[in-house]
Amino acid sequence: MANLLRLDKRAAIVAALCEGNSARSTSRLAGVSYDTVAKLGLELGEECIRYMDANLRNLPCRRLEVDEIWAFCYCKAKNVPPDKAGMLGFGDLWAYTAIDPESKLIPAFLIGHRDTEHATAFMKDSASRLAKRIALVTDGHRMYLEAVESAFGSEVDFAQLIKEFKAGPPDPDHRYSPQPCVRQMKAIITGSINPAEVSTSLVERSNLTVRMMMRRYTRLTNGFSKRLRNHIAAFGLFTFHYNYVRIHRSLRVTPCMAAGVTSRLWSAEDVIALLPDTVTREEARALQKTTERGDTTI
Repeated sequence: MANLLRLDKRAAIVAALCEGNSARSTSRLAGVSYDTVAKLGLELGEECIRYMDANLRNLPCRRLEVDEIWAFCYCKAKNVPPDKAGMLGFGDLWAYTAIDPESKLIPAFLIGHRDTEHATAFMKDSASRLAKRIALVTDGHRMYLEAVESAFGSEVDFAQLIKEFKAGPPDPDHRYSPQPCVRQMKAIITGSINPAEVSTSLVERSNLTVRMMMRRYTRLTNGFSKRLRNHIAAFGLFTFHYNYVRIHRSLRVTPCMAAGVTSRLWSAEDVIALLPDTVTREEARALQKTTERGDTTI
């Protein structure tokens, strides 16, 4: 079982997964079986999601940028079996994320379809985590109009950055790149917002970080998720590591420290300690000393 591994071995597995390695390459680097890596990633990712759901509350964010990033699960949409068509976890998946441009915190995410139902669920979850009125910016997708209205009502300063892209088929040499943006417009939907703050640049840069640091989002590989539960857990582990463990280069602290969620820098060992019945490094040392003394009372 994963929780019987030495603490340093589990820390190495978590570090490798959060640095963009696949589960199989991580198993080779750490010298453990693939099933051990998969089990640890699944259990720890779900614990990370539960911890963030409980603790990322009453956040002091002043602004949020929202976007969604594409991936797929089980198989590409064109190859989904007819009996599984339209089911979540088979074909296209979209990860909704929000980022605070000031603290770089990702307060919420949701894996679902690119539709009004899932956009609304994500916006309601995001709204429940905030302490005050915010300035919210999304792209020009129409689903956000109803989603933001349902989640915030009029208690938000909401704007959309609407982009128009070059028409026609893509250049064969750049078929995996988006078409060039020929024009963008800033539309104030609700409230009052500084036009200079109407941007999605940071959340789009965050999407790049997702693709760089999570193997399941690397394009043109077979590292995609085969099961929805594992996909969600992997995204939860990545988000927790980004928020609590990884020092942001421009801030010199983690996003959670910048947002006042925590006052300390978390380590991989701290993340692993979220698992129930996990022996920490300090407890292992104390147990070793107790055993050396011959004292069996703990």
